[in-house]
Amino acid sequence: MMYREFGGRQNQTIILLHGGGLSWWNFREAARLLQSDYHIVLPILDGHAGSNRPFTTIEDNAKEIVSFIDERCGGSVLMIGGLSLGGQVLLETLSTRRDICSFALVESAAVIPSKLTNMLVVPAFGGSYGLIRRRWFAKAQFKSLRIKPALFEDYYRDTCQIAKEDMIAFMKANTSYALKASFRQVSAEVHVYYGSRETRGIRRSAEVIRQTLPACQAHILPGFYHGDFSINHADLYADTVRQIVRGG
Repeated sequence: MMYREFGGRQNQTIILLHGGGLSWWNFREAARLLQSDYHIVLPILDGHAGSNRPFTTIEDNAKEIVSFIDERCGGSVLMIGGLSLGGQVLLETLSTRRDICSFALVESAAVIPSKLTNMLVVPAFGGSYGLIRRRWFAKAQFKSLRIKPALFEDYYRDTCQIAKEDMIAFMKANTSYALKASFRQVSAEVHVYYGSRETRGIRRSAEVIRQTLPACQAHILPGFYHGDFSINHADLYADTVRQIVRGG
């Protein structure tokens, strides 16, 4: 796993995990807003543009995060945040090590497996993968994700670098992930955020996370779609991070 870092290492560390099919630029703007106060680490998940190994499992990515924190951060960090696939890696990291961080910000993470969607991953990507390098197709996909236009070149460049096998692997992992029973033992202060315009599966997943860890705080973002929070509203995301760690 590769990493981008912002801010001084003398500051407390916050790790932010990007969504599936994206890369570290998912949190680039938020990192720049936070770097004067914190040491921000943006891992590049396996199988994504800029990574150094293929994607295997969410569990393996979580193990890599734990190893990084043990080797570079003394065994724990101030906060870990994650969007979608990155949110699942965050949940798995917490399930692996209950006190790996003091605070956690889970954004739009699915924890209810979808057998039908999982079955459709291979035929869907098998048939359309060859189109991802065509700008017209990439623009259509990008528009459907509702990511702000300024990030299209980042999206297009990095999507073209994702191998078909990796794309299928992390999509199948994303659609089959279920929360581990050990998550009940987490000692971190966990906050779950999701948009009011997200799918029913994401909204239900937020409730499952809250029921599994009753101390978890769930927050609905009125009018927001999937990924809106960290990608399109970095200023609000950075302010939320500050409020959480300062007890606000």
